[in-house]
Amino acid sequence: MPKRTYRLRIEPWSAVRIAPDRAACPKAAALQDKRFLARDAPALPLKGCTRSAACQCIYRHYVDRRAGPRRDAAPVAGRTVRTPVERRAARGRRGSD
Repeated sequence: MPKRTYRLRIEPWSAVRIAPDRAACPKAAALQDKRFLARDAPALPLKGCTRSAACQCIYRHYVDRRAGPRRDAAPVAGRTVRTPVERRAARGRRGSD
């Protein structure tokens, strides 16, 4: 039976994190909390992995590289900062517009 290959659609800001197994090498354990852009992620097994023949590390996928909330929605001094309302009129800058 031929081996199946899967193509993932990678968005510009898609991210991955290395999820090591219980007996992971020290390199994988050190990188477990770091998110990488999907296109820049290191290949598994990692270079220098001491368990490369039995490596069970996998990628966890995320929509975005950011781990925390967006700054524009974060509370500032007890208030939530909101996105500014568009106040420009439909007409142009010239008087003839």
